[in-house]
Amino acid sequence: MTETTRKIIEQILAVPPGKVSSYRDIALKAGLPNGARQTVRVLHAMSEKLNLPWYRIIRSNGQIALEGEGRALQISLLRGEGVDVSPQGKVDMALYGFF
Repeated sequence: MTETTRKIIEQILAVPPGKVSSYRDIALKAGLPNGARQTVRVLHAMSEKLNLPWYRIIRSNGQIALEGEGRALQISLLRGEGVDVSPQGKVDMALYGFF
């Protein structure tokens, strides 16, 4: 595992229940100003293996990026933590964002 990957994982794990962060903000906190895609890659490759709270990471505009069953699962998991998700899959980042 690279140091960059470790930093991204640390930031993902820092997002508490009931809060969300964006791919971009995770990357910024990990010291990667243009690393949003790297955050996505880490989530895709390691969420299941490391039991990462992948569902707490969304787009910076508050929109859930996934479609289909993944989207429904993410909405369900977020709502289970008390995060209000609109029927369109949007979260109020001012209220629920963890920056």
